[in-house]
Amino acid sequence: MKNFESTITINKSAAAIFTFLADMNNHEQLMPKDDISDWASTVDDASFTIRNMIKLSLKIDDRIPASEIRIIPAEKPPFEMELKWTLTPVENGTEVLFVIGADLNMMMKMVASGPLQKLADDETANLFNLLN
Repeated sequence: MKNFESTITINKSAAAIFTFLADMNNHEQLMPKDDISDWASTVDDASFTIRNMIKLSLKIDDRIPASEIRIIPAEKPPFEMELKWTLTPVENGTEVLFVIGADLNMMMKMVASGPLQKLADDETANLFNLLN
């Protein structure tokens, strides 16, 4: 499994950030606007299309209050994947680590590595801009 990671520090409590991330309806605001279409969500799941790539359905698999949110595919994806938000209190707020883990074959690594890293970076940047 290859991991695509992005870390930021937000001047808010872990509990406040967790409350935002624990609702999949809020995740649309984290996505890169130009690359996502057909968004539909509830508190626990979301489905959307990544432009020129794939349609994904994701669901929250585990919530550890003020600490971690684990998101997995709700339907069979083109490759195994998991998304994990980890929140760690620090002196001036909360360190937020977002990891996209993807089991990619050699061809998919060449095609998808750049977009997956960009997605991780975009989601954390958008979270920072929304909550900081």
